[in-house]
Amino acid sequence: MSSTRQTPSDFLKQIIHRPVVVKLNSGVDYRGVLVCLDGFMNIVLDQTEEYINGQLKAKYGIAFLRGNNVLYISAQKRKA
Repeated sequence: MSSTRQTPSDFLKQIIHRPVVVKLNSGVDYRGVLVCLDGFMNIVLDQTEEYINGQLKAKYGIAFLRGNNVLYISAQKRKA
């Protein structure tokens, strides 16, 4: 077991400018490149795609997601 622990803040710093998936409380997923976020988990994504029930519904350029709607954010593997 490693003696160094990664905090949520460390994780978020590592995924800036990387592809992410953001799931909202409503069940909608947004996928895009994480531009920035703040302490309230307000998130700005670029190259944003909106998925509802796993189906692509819309594409946006830059999107702002309000933090109180965010269920989770996860790193997305880069497309080959």
